[in-house]
Amino acid sequence: MTDPLAPFRWLAASPGQLGEVLDDVFCVSFFRGLEPAEVLRRFGTREPGRRLAFYELQVKVWESTEMTDDNYVGVVQVGEWSVAVEPRGFQAVLSESLTGLSWGCEVVAVGRHDYAEDCFVYAVDGEVVTSFTPRLPGTRWGSDPDRLNGLMRETGLPPEKPDEEAWEATWDDMFANGIPRAFLLAAKITGVVFTQSVLARYLLVGALPQ
Repeated sequence: MTDPLAPFRWLAASPGQLGEVLDDVFCVSFFRGLEPAEVLRRFGTREPGRRLAFYELQVKVWESTEMTDDNYVGVVQVGEWSVAVEPRGFQAVLSESLTGLSWGCEVVAVGRHDYAEDCFVYAVDGEVVTSFTPRLPGTRWGSDPDRLNGLMRETGLPPEKPDEEAWEATWDDMFANGIPRAFLLAAKITGVVFTQSVLARYLLVGALPQ
C-alpha cells in the first residue's frame, strides 16, 4: 500500500537524520497567483532579490546566524503558486504578517519549530481563515476554522477533538506525523507537492527586515 506521507517525511527528519535538509526550524508558504518578485516585496525584503541555489541560501542563513541578525527567504514559482522557503524563519505563519502577505490572494503556510510550536495557516485576502497546530488539529482558530475539515479528514488530521479513549493514539500519530500531514494538506489545497526537487531549482532570494 502506498504511503501518502512518503513525499513529505523528509520535512519531519531530525537534524543529522538521512533526508534532513531544512533543519528543525523553517517555514514554507504558498502564494496563489503571485510571482516570486511580488512575494519578496510582500515579505518586505531590502533588495529586489538575487537568483541563488538553495545551498547558497542556506550558506547566507548560516552566516547570518553567526554574524548578524539577518534572515532570508527564497521564492520559486511552481505552476500558479509561488513557494517561499524561510530556513530558520517563521514570518509567514505570524498573524501580524499574514494580513499583508495574503492581501488579494490565497496563502497556505506550514511552519516547523521544534523549540516553540508548529503551525498550519490558511489565509485569504488579508484574513486568517483557519489555523492550527498540527499536533492538535482539533483546536483551530480563524474566521472560518471548519472550512478545511473535509480535507483535514482526508489527510489524517482529525478536526474533532479525540475522546479520552482515542487521545493517546491520536497524540502519538500527530507527534510523529503532524508535519508530513500538514504538508499533505497543503498539497491538497495547492496542488504543489513540496519535495526536495522544488529546492533543486533556483530561488529568488532576499533579506528579511529586522
